[in-house]
Amino acid sequence: MVHLPSVVKEKARAIKLVVFDVDGVLTDGTLTYSASGEEVKHFNVKDGVGIKLLAEYDVVTAIISAKDSAPLQKRATDLGIGHFFPGCKDKWSQLSALLDELWFNPEEVCYVGDDVIDLKVMKRVGLSVAPKDAFWLVRDHADLITEAKGGKGVAREVADIILGSRMPLDEAYIKAMLPEFEQQKNEN
Repeated sequence: MVHLPSVVKEKARAIKLVVFDVDGVLTDGTLTYSASGEEVKHFNVKDGVGIKLLAEYDVVTAIISAKDSAPLQKRATDLGIGHFFPGCKDKWSQLSALLDELWFNPEEVCYVGDDVIDLKVMKRVGLSVAPKDAFWLVRDHADLITEAKGGKGVAREVADIILGSRMPLDEAYIKAMLPEFEQQKNEN
């Protein structure tokens, strides 16, 4: 893991909720269609481990995406992400409602986004993160830019940063080594 500035570590330590955009964050942003017109998305399995590991340490996860698709719904279900908001055009409004429901403050939120639709949220949360290949304006407003590009382990890197701000990572990964870890769904 990359050496983090102390201010980022402090922000990461306070996080109770991590919200992910999808296209360009959990995927590389490529849109692929089958011959019958079905959308195909490619997700990184390492991201799934990171998301599930966050839940193991009581960090709630959510997805707020401007788009909706069957592959996205399947991935959210497979990861047990209970706070799933596809087809959302006003991400800040949706996040505000979720914060009210969970009784969290914006400072307790890490938001991971890659394009201009994410800026309104990123400017208002405790920790804003952009993938290495995010749109330049988003990178300029992010507290942290990941080493990973979109779809190439961004969520795993974010999980490592948050968990690593609280404990040694080898300690955090003990839970991921248990046989029952892969059978569990994210219960947030």
